[in-house]
Amino acid sequence: MLHTHTEHIDARALWRVLDVTRKLGEPIDLNAMLAAVIDAARDVLSADRATVFLFDEKNNELYTKVAHGLQEIRFPANAGIAGQCAQTRSVQNIPDCYADSRFNQEIDRKTGYRTRCLLTVPLIGSRGELVGVMQVLNRHNGVFEEDDERIATALAVQCAVALQRARLIEEQMIKQKLERDLSLARDIQLGLLPTSMPELAGYEIAGWSRPADQTGGDIYDVMPVDDDRMMLLLCDATGHGIGPALSVSQVRSMFRMAMRLNADLDAMYNHVNDQLCADLADNRFVTAFVGMLDTRRHLIDYHAGGQGPLLHLHVATGACQMIDASTFPMGIMTGADSPRPTPIEMAPGDIFALISDGVFEYIGPDNKQFGDDRVVNVIKQHHDKPMAELIGLLDQAVKSFAHGHPQADDMTIVLLKRLAD
Repeated sequence: MLHTHTEHIDARALWRVLDVTRKLGEPIDLNAMLAAVIDAARDVLSADRATVFLFDEKNNELYTKVAHGLQEIRFPANAGIAGQCAQTRSVQNIPDCYADSRFNQEIDRKTGYRTRCLLTVPLIGSRGELVGVMQVLNRHNGVFEEDDERIATALAVQCAVALQRARLIEEQMIKQKLERDLSLARDIQLGLLPTSMPELAGYEIAGWSRPADQTGGDIYDVMPVDDDRMMLLLCDATGHGIGPALSVSQVRSMFRMAMRLNADLDAMYNHVNDQLCADLADNRFVTAFVGMLDTRRHLIDYHAGGQGPLLHLHVATGACQMIDASTFPMGIMTGADSPRPTPIEMAPGDIFALISDGVFEYIGPDNKQFGDDRVVNVIKQHHDKPMAELIGLLDQAVKSFAHGHPQADDMTIVLLKRLAD
């Protein structure tokens, strides 16, 4: 009689497993897949509850996303009964949980639920990798038996493959969405860069920027103020990616708004600095050069918060002056009221260069940096070229030096030249 009962259970369970397998082959998201798995485990094994713990390989943890009667929990992948199942990849059939020292009674105490018996089965992927662990709690009629172990193992094989597929699909969808978002962010950021350079009598200017990632932490801007004056801006936020891109875009917007309101250069710089102190996290800051070129006086009044070196090529003598930052980076200290440094005087033929550290610090062979001297040599050698062409020559020099080493930081160059009288 017992033999007949066992055969009846096996047949019913087999059809249920086959039905679950068919449903798990449908394209559903991970959470829906997890819900289907635990419902199937509970129904097939005539149990009260079921839980799937997914394996987080990076953190070596097991965690729940969907479970009967549980909120999401995480624990080390070697802890408790589930951890032993994951480590040994073997079925753990516990007839009396409170008699087993590995059982964590804290969850029962928090939920008010009492776990009598427990069946834990490893979920192994198609290539032998651990996907997670499935637990089934409190069989309706007594404890879990050997037949239940076989049924649970058969179900676990199908569930593991289905869950693995669902996770891969979810990861791919997240990756695609992130790529779309980054592409949109890149388009927006590139749209903030000048599409063409303004013309000021007696001067030539060119700018260029290439982020290390899809979005970068560098930005530059050139904004005519009136017929005789032009604002120059170069900002470099710590790091690169979406966060720094937002920071430098914010800085650009604030400086542009201040210029439209005819703010004084010093007041404008100090106000933007104070606002960044309020907005940025403690470990974030922005190095920035903001200057005002006056073409009547041929002077550049400026503030350079952490941005340097500034290069000033004196064509008459051939000397290239390396000017340090005039104060600390923006966003670090409020109320600084930074004094304005001595203006830069542009003689006929002189070149003023704003260059972010991604150019100077580009790493090439033997872990050496491109460095100040190579930048200066290119500018000196080709100072008579158009400024846009000179930027291209600088970029090419860096590429030749790098010998294929990847770009690790954003690169931005703005060149200003006073034309010969």
